[in-house]
Amino acid sequence: MARESRKQPGRINWRLTFAILAFGAIGVSTAVAGYKASLFVTSDPRFTLSHDRKDALTILGLAYASRSKVQRVFTADFDHSVFSVPLAERRRRLLAIDWVEDASVSRVWPDRLVIRIRERQPVAFIFFSSGPLLIDAQGVLLEQPARGQFSFPVLSGVREEETEAERRGHVRTFLQVQEEMGYLAKEISEVDPSDPDNIRIVAQVDRRVLKLHLGDSNYAQRFQNFLSHYPEIRKGSPQAKVFDLRLDGRITVKE
Repeated sequence: MARESRKQPGRINWRLTFAILAFGAIGVSTAVAGYKASLFVTSDPRFTLSHDRKDALTILGLAYASRSKVQRVFTADFDHSVFSVPLAERRRRLLAIDWVEDASVSRVWPDRLVIRIRERQPVAFIFFSSGPLLIDAQGVLLEQPARGQFSFPVLSGVREEETEAERRGHVRTFLQVQEEMGYLAKEISEVDPSDPDNIRIVAQVDRRVLKLHLGDSNYAQRFQNFLSHYPEIRKGSPQAKVFDLRLDGRITVKE
């Protein structure tokens, strides 16, 4: 009968001990190497973001956003290593600049930063008591830039106290009307979507500015029907400027 082997108490497993010490030494050496590498890239002058280099800060994608506002985000980073720049924090500050919809910040070896900006795209004008503004598809209000001219229709019915989500709903309806109108949209100078059950537009017809009530559907069909019959309507009601088109095939003079 074979004897069961018994481990003697206090006996050291040298193989396991050496393995643990080896792994520990590797971990320590890796940490030390990482620290030295980090110290090197954050302190060596070859990686310094310098005012003397014209392309040290390269900004791409700007058309209407303020270049000076973008540059100010990185003011504190000059004369420091590009590897010490907190990229996520800088991106967060860029996104707070008006006209900036998205942004990215990249380090370029050895001493440059590249900033890529995607700007917001306005779709309409709105008018508040403080003056005219632009608005994008997300309902974000935009100051008119110093450069660039726009020829958008007016989105009316938007109140100053409304939230961005509420404005976004108005813009969504506005864009839906434009899309359904197709080529007829070029005749429309103003859309009021504040009442979803009765979309109102202002259009220029036969060199006259008219206000039309379109209801909640069939916008293009109702507008096209009005255009076809307007010469006859004008003869009978030459002073009328407001028309109700909410019933398909019927045109009612409002004033």
